This record gives sequence, structure tokens and C-alpha cells, in this order.
Amino acid sequence: MSDLPHTILNILNTGPIADTAVTFPDVETNTIQGVLSSLSSRSMVVFKPIEQEFWTLTVEAAEIIEKGSHEYRLLEEVTKSLDGLKLSDVSKVLGEAGKLGQLRAFKNGWVKKDGDKLVSNVSETPDDITAKDLKTIYETGTLADTKELTELRKRKLINKGKKLSYSVDKGPEYALEIKRLETDVTPEMIQSGSWKSATFKPYNFDAEGAPTPSGALHPLNKVREEFRQIFFAMGFTEMATNQYVESGFWNFDTLFVPQQHPARDLQDTFYIKDPIEADEPEDKVYWENIHKVHEEGAFGSIGYRYPWSAKESLRLVLRTHTTAVSSRVLHKLAQDPKPARFFSIDRVFRNEAVDATHLAEFHQIEGVIADYGLTLGDLIGFMDRFFKRMGVNKLRFKPAYNPYTEPSMEIFAWHAGLNKWIEIGNSGMFRPEMLESMGLPKGLRVHGFGLSLERPTMIKYKLTNIRDLVGHKVNLDFIESNPAVRLDEDLV
Repeated sequence: MSDLPHTILNILNTGPIADTAVTFPDVETNTIQGVLSSLSSRSMVVFKPIEQEFWTLTVEAAEIIEKGSHEYRLLEEVTKSLDGLKLSDVSKVLGEAGKLGQLRAFKNGWVKKDGDKLVSNVSETPDDITAKDLKTIYETGTLADTKELTELRKRKLINKGKKLSYSVDKGPEYALEIKRLETDVTPEMIQSGSWKSATFKPYNFDAEGAPTPSGALHPLNKVREEFRQIFFAMGFTEMATNQYVESGFWNFDTLFVPQQHPARDLQDTFYIKDPIEADEPEDKVYWENIHKVHEEGAFGSIGYRYPWSAKESLRLVLRTHTTAVSSRVLHKLAQDPKPARFFSIDRVFRNEAVDATHLAEFHQIEGVIADYGLTLGDLIGFMDRFFKRMGVNKLRFKPAYNPYTEPSMEIFAWHAGLNKWIEIGNSGMFRPEMLESMGLPKGLRVHGFGLSLERPTMIKYKLTNIRDLVGHKVNLDFIESNPAVRLDEDLV
């Protein structure tokens, strides 16, 4: 309506508009809103929204108004049959509505069973309240009896909606005529001097600008960066983790994982089809040390006492943990032994069934600390300081088994939201036969610990299904709009 703004101004000249839905019943809400927003920007009117709930009928409800409710139609059929209506004939007479009508009629006490028949249980024909209530809703959009509304909604006969309208009154700049507001000072206005007397449209500093298309960091990358900064603040050096394919030697054998271990089975590990094998490592002394540790025992260990296979050791796999990277870095450290701290955060691969909390690939956060005279108490103390930087203040440690650490501990933290202890990581002290076979001195000990990146990310972003975080089903709007994460650091 091109003259709608003037119509509103003329009506306001006689008094406020209580409800635009009553004053302009045939005009769409969006049209009314646009006109009022335009007039409000000129301070000619002020308006407030009015929200009203209303109910609409489903197709089934419209049919009930026309033909009667299912239970009322059933009662009519039972009354027509002098000897009662056979149960087997209910569906034939009323179709799909027969079963529901039968249930409702029993509930209302209108009919009862007599052998294989339904007979009337009322002396007078009752009112069809359901049909009457639905007709009232059709005419008025609502019903005074809220209990009956709830019942009709449960029966899926009505749907809830909201109607938006506005109350309107005069603004401080109200006038019957709409002045043309200038938006810019033009060269012509400057030359003629008309800008001095022109009325300009005020700037709307609350208006949002058009969104600028741009890339967005994935939540995993945001949490990963937070962890990196924690490691850097604690004096760690980042390890290079750009090699997804490892040999069984680095992924398993150097970590004292026997070649018969279940983790090396096809159902747990992805093996490379082409090429199948890697070359032998350049350090032949280290190669032979690993062979001896496994087969015969060395460096204080009796070994596993099995025929170690070089062919099995050279099979190529997708790395199952970033500890393979730690093993390489510690082997390099043996060339110049000294205290050091290393960390890595990268992808690993496991041949696991995909479900709400598991994927075939995930990210592992790992840290190693090498120093002389380290003890298990040092490891527990460091874990306490490390997790405090993540805002985790209550820790418990449980003895565990890892082939390459002894002693080993699972790390549990108190989750206030779930009100229980949850496992958040694994840790331990690397075995002497693992370290000394690399050439590291006997007194240099190494702590190792690790946790997943996905679990803290899911907790931070309140996700329950890992497939909402990683994979082809991820909502891109979630990726673009999610906030930057901040781990709740506690440095006390």
C-alpha cells in the first residue's frame, strides 16, 4: 500500500492505534513493520510490538468439525445398531479413525464391551465437546479452557502459532506530511547553499553492517592453539609431526610393543598397501638393540622372549599415536643428551568403529620431559601444574599398563557439570630398556603424557556427538559463528 504511511499518520491525528492487526486486518505484518520502521527513523511515530499466541487446526481437526469427532461418530454407529456394533466391524465403518474413536469412547464412558460387540453406555446422547472446541478455535484462534487446549495439542489436532502486531502513537516529530530527508551532502547542495536549510536523515549507529564473507578457524584449531600457548609458556619445544606414515619399528618396536600385541592387528591398525615396507633405519646399532631387547632382553629387561621379525618391524602403518614422533625425537636427543621438553599436537589413526564419541582418526596431545633424577612424584606434580593452566584443579591418578612406560597412570579429573570423575589422559615414565637402547645415558629419565584434542573441544563447545565436530556432516554455520575458546587458566 503506497499510501499506508499517510493513512497511519491520519489515523494518529485522531488518537493512538491500539493494535495494527485490528486497524489493518488485511495488511501483512512485514509491510506494517517496514512502514513503522521508516516513520520511526524520522521520529514521526513510536511503536511497540504486541505478541499474541493463536492456534490453527490440522487437516484432521477440520474434518472433525465437518463430520464430528471419532468417538462421537463411533457412538452414533453403536446406537444405530440395535444389537451393538461388532468389534471387527469398527474399522470397516469408520476406517482408520475407528481405533482412536474406540479408545476415546471407552475413556469417556460412552460405550462398553459386551462379548464381541460394543454397546452404548449412556442414556442420553452427549455433546460432542471436541468438535465444539475445535470450532471455537477455528473462529477465535484460541480456547478459554487451557486444559482442553493441552489435550487437543497432544492429540495433534491443533498447532500453536504467534501473531505479531503493533501499538502505535505519535512521535516527537509527528506531522501529517512526510518530509524528504537528505542522506548525503551533494556538490550541487554546496554550490547552491541549500544544504543549510536541508533536513538530513540521522545516522543509525545501531544498524549492523553487511556480513563480510571470510574464512573461519575450526574449533579444533582454536583449542589446539590454546594448548600450544600453554606448552610454550611452560618451556616446551614443538616436535615436527608432518609424517603420518610410520614403520612398525618406530610406531611399535621402539616403544617396546611386542609384535604379537593386539594393537598391531588389522582390526586396530591401518596398514599401507603400497609400498608395504620401509627401509631399515640408518642407525644399525639402535636397530640391533631393539631386536635384542624384544627377543633376548637387555638393559635390565628380560625381554618378551619371542622370535622378533625384521619384516614385521618394517611394515608401513598410519601412525596410531604421536609417541612414534616422540621416539624419533628422543633418539635424536641421544646424540647430545641434556634436559629437554617436547610436545606435539597432531592427527593419529585407529581402525575403530565410528560412533558418537569415536572416529577412525583423531588428534593426540603429547608431551615428554627429559631430565636427570626424575621421579613419579615429579610427574604427578607437573600434571597438577599443567592441568591447572586448563582450569582443571581436581585430579586423581589410577595405576595403568602401557608397554613403553612403567609405572603408568591414567589421569582423572572432576567434571562439575557431569558431577563425576572422567578420564582425561594417560601418563607414565618411559622404560629404561626403551631409552637406553637409543643411547640415552642411564641417569636421564623421561616423563610422557597424552590426551585427546577432541574431548576438551567437545566439552568447551557443549557437543555430545563427535560427528558434529569433525566430518562431512558438520554444520558450517557452527564453524563460522562459534566463539574463540579460552581455557580457564588457574596459575595459582
